[in-house]
Amino acid sequence: MDTKIILGIDPGTNVMGYGIISITGEKVKLIDFSDFSLKKLDNHYLKLKNIFSYLTKIIDKYNPDEIAIEAPFFGKNVQSMLKLGRAQGVAMAAGLMKEIPITEYSPKKIKMAITGNGNASKEQVAKMLQSILKFKEIPKNLDSTDGLAVAMCHFYNSKKIGSLGKKNSSWDAYVKNNPEKIT
Repeated sequence: MDTKIILGIDPGTNVMGYGIISITGEKVKLIDFSDFSLKKLDNHYLKLKNIFSYLTKIIDKYNPDEIAIEAPFFGKNVQSMLKLGRAQGVAMAAGLMKEIPITEYSPKKIKMAITGNGNASKEQVAKMLQSILKFKEIPKNLDSTDGLAVAMCHFYNSKKIGSLGKKNSSWDAYVKNNPEKIT
């Protein structure tokens, strides 16, 4: 059975979180999740360079098959949005350099996929992920669990997409095409 590796990214210019999961059949396994801080850098362009460099190393280490990234949400501060969009673009470029497919998800869609509530807090998302993936403790900085949430959202959504492709002309065809659903 093939294994697929998904890298989820929560872009940021102060802290960027990421999570990596492997999928074998319907089984999800946590590989890694962490974040890296860019707060000590005061030059925005240097932050972008570091994002690209760091993510390139993560991609080289884990060799993901797919990348999922959180789309910037629309805020009131245009400068913050611009910086976040640049961070997201640089993160995407790191994946595109390796020809890895990238999918974007809105913050609401990610929260909805993990908790069932599009307005869930970062803490609620982290707790749900801890319950699903069985990691011991929730990190102090929740950007890492946000990155992990993006990867899990992608897994959940790719399952839906895959199931849409099967067309069945009758109940017999459905049973034949879905033996795992028959008890």
